[in-house]
Amino acid sequence: MTTALLVAALLMGFFGSPHCLGMCGGLVTAFGLSMKDSSPAKRRALVATYHIGRLASYAFLGLMAGLIGTTVLEPLMTGNNLPRILLGLVLAFVGVTMLGAPFLNKLERFGMRFWQYLSPLRQKVFPLNTFPRALTAGLLWGFLPCGLVYGALLIAVVTHNPLSGAALMFVFGLGTVPMLVATHETVGWLRDKIGRFRLRQLNGAVLVISGLAVVFTPIVMSSMHGEHNHGGNHTTTDPANHSDMSQMNHDMNQEMDHSMHNMSDDTETMHHTH
Repeated sequence: MTTALLVAALLMGFFGSPHCLGMCGGLVTAFGLSMKDSSPAKRRALVATYHIGRLASYAFLGLMAGLIGTTVLEPLMTGNNLPRILLGLVLAFVGVTMLGAPFLNKLERFGMRFWQYLSPLRQKVFPLNTFPRALTAGLLWGFLPCGLVYGALLIAVVTHNPLSGAALMFVFGLGTVPMLVATHETVGWLRDKIGRFRLRQLNGAVLVISGLAVVFTPIVMSSMHGEHNHGGNHTTTDPANHSDMSQMNHDMNQEMDHSMHNMSDDTETMHHTH
């Protein structure tokens, strides 16, 4: 798990939170109405409690996603580039969904069936006037169907590490908190700024570019490195030529030794003659 991936999850949650507000706005309103008889301090504590429960559910889902990645993908990811390629493709896929592609709508519809199945449990937590009820409400809230959550879970799967998946989903959930706890006026301001500057789309584009970079940058670098090595091979010395040169140097040294020996003999002869 890299810091960059955690930051991407945090920004994904924050810039995608207007979508989360659309999905969860009714639920947040219902929670607020059920706490109307509590004091302001207790309401704030109850709100914090059900968000803790929601983040705990996200972390649990991330743990399960990472476990799936470990058991299913790990055997396929040993000694090859598949982990990097798969991570890059998932990042690009999630980025495209943040740009508006409805790829995860079917998953949302499937998740809605499970959410309806939890309806009896959801009814029992109201009113949210105690901390156990607030915590239970938050834990159930984490299973509300949401395409953005499913996209984050896909990233958690390809981390193929349970603890990394849990950390990624927890950080993703943190990114959604500001929008969901803001006052009505602040929510309007946040939604206006995110919409005006198209920050969700910008974040989606960054994820797409990052994913493509993860996939293709090592391939390009490897290709360039291979061309460099191929070009350098033209200057490599041929072993046969090296052997011939060694033999020539040996013969030249022998001839020089022989000549020096003859010169020494001639000098000695001249000395005796003199």
